[in-house]
Amino acid sequence: MSDYDVIVAGGGLAGTITAQAISHYSKQNLKILVVDRNTEFFPGRKSLAGWVCGDACSKEAVDFMAKRIKVEWTRPEIEHDVKGVMAFSPDKETAIPFDGAGYMLNRQKLPEIQNERCKKMGIEFEYEVNLTGLIYEGQQVVGIQGVDNKTKQPFKKTSKIVIDATGVTSMLRNGLQNSTKVEKRIDRRDLESTGRYIMHFEPGKKELSEFDPDYCIIHLDQDIAPGGYGWVFPKGETKVNIGLGVEKSLLDKRNKRLGKKDNVESLMKEYLHRNVAIKNAKLSEDPEDINNNSGVFQVSVRRQNDCMVSGGYMMVGDSAWMPKPIDAGGIGPALIAGTILGNNVAQALEANDVSEAGLWQYNLDYIKEYGYKTAGLELFRRLVQQMSNEQISYGMKHFLGNMDVESISKGEHPDFSGLGKIGMIIRGAMNKTVADGLRYTSKQNQWLVEHYNNYPKDPSGFDEWNKTLHQKLDEAFTKIEAFDSKI
Repeated sequence: MSDYDVIVAGGGLAGTITAQAISHYSKQNLKILVVDRNTEFFPGRKSLAGWVCGDACSKEAVDFMAKRIKVEWTRPEIEHDVKGVMAFSPDKETAIPFDGAGYMLNRQKLPEIQNERCKKMGIEFEYEVNLTGLIYEGQQVVGIQGVDNKTKQPFKKTSKIVIDATGVTSMLRNGLQNSTKVEKRIDRRDLESTGRYIMHFEPGKKELSEFDPDYCIIHLDQDIAPGGYGWVFPKGETKVNIGLGVEKSLLDKRNKRLGKKDNVESLMKEYLHRNVAIKNAKLSEDPEDINNNSGVFQVSVRRQNDCMVSGGYMMVGDSAWMPKPIDAGGIGPALIAGTILGNNVAQALEANDVSEAGLWQYNLDYIKEYGYKTAGLELFRRLVQQMSNEQISYGMKHFLGNMDVESISKGEHPDFSGLGKIGMIIRGAMNKTVADGLRYTSKQNQWLVEHYNNYPKDPSGFDEWNKTLHQKLDEAFTKIEAFDSKI
């Protein structure tokens, strides 16, 4: 007899949304435990620096969750409403809208409120537990083990299903013993180091490309944020979440090119200092920010794990590498996946089948709703990361048609319809190479979307499907790297 029906390992946003979704879909008939390494005063905290995050989430994702599991977010977990996201070219001459209306969340308050909601639904919590691994019976995961930091005693709990929501570097995933399908390790190039401040400021020069209370702003600039981007996300008229993300190898290249020795922290300071719209900025000391106002953390920027289940084990959120490859946004995918996963868990337990095959539907449901587009975005990201500022500005100005902007606004791969009259607009071989690269990723994206739409209906078809995927991706990554020498 198991201690619980479901154990959710990790009490962050993905973990608690999943717990709520399981409770909702099972009509609160299941015994659910959420295990978190933090104290109950800092639930779901990513690191000692707090809940390091851009804090932005699309209204679409919040509505997806609210409609299905009846969890409504209001004030104070929502701190500020925004009309959308604007991505600016390095020369600031072109701005592309994407992601539509959304919210700026308070990441310190949100988990407190989440946990209260969970407890009202009968979900149990264990805090200050350091998990070291899973418990197995044959090929089936049947629980978790670790150390209770409160008592320094071994911690063991059993369940029919374990949900891994322990984050990007998950020890549970890394040590998974009952699957060859689940990827254990992430490529270093698919991680970005991100850092941000939450600050109050005095208005400087009115410059909507630097701060806009109605829009989240993204700056693409290989000198400021090599391989990533800078962001200025409003939390009010004079409050901001400002930060940037970089890819380590591209930061090294940038430093060599410019003769500098910058790291994420020094780039953050420089990025803040050069913003003409923000004057005399100070870290927020508001009670709801005080433990979360400055920090650096890592985020994945690739497609979700190729397989997200094994016998008795499922993964969600950062553990499954769900943040969107193009902008590292992780909250939206976590809300969508957690909501879907809750339904899959309730169905599997009702059918009394928690084998790999019994949990497989989760892969299909997530891909159908969101995951079909992520591999194409991963390719697009790799190409853009290799471009110079001049090429990014030129490409955004000349190569994006209205349909492309519409695709980007939906978080999908643009088709580059603006490349139709290519002979008329391309100036120089460098820009022709970029155009060729964009057309190439667009073509590969069409293949990838179709391939994901043909994701195997059961585990028996996975190895062949995955082998084909990796052959195609490896070929595409090599081709994109070859563009680098010409770009």
